Amino acid sequence: MAHHNGIRKKTRYKLKKDPRRRGIIPVTALIQKFENGQKVHVVCEPSTQKGMPHHRFHGKTGTIVGQRGRAWVLEVRDGGITKTVIARPQHLRAQQ
Repeated sequence: MAHHNGIRKKTRYKLKKDPRRRGIIPVTALIQKFENGQKVHVVCEPSTQKGMPHHRFHGKTGTIVGQRGRAWVLEVRDGGITKTVIARPQHLRAQQ
């Protein structure tokens, strides 16, 4: 077999939804508003591929830096380096 390096490789369980959560997501997840400096968790929503950050950032916490169109710009620490991540609001959850 050929060796494939797609964007969703090795995510069989990471990007799988619980059977009770399957289907369309609520509208409130799409219209979330965040403030600059606010902490958010990156939780990839598998049913929406658009604006999904790389699965490396799934489960990480970042700080909102700005907005770019419908997406939000975050700064996330990854391996001791601060990286910029652009993600749509359905893949973000506000930290309580």
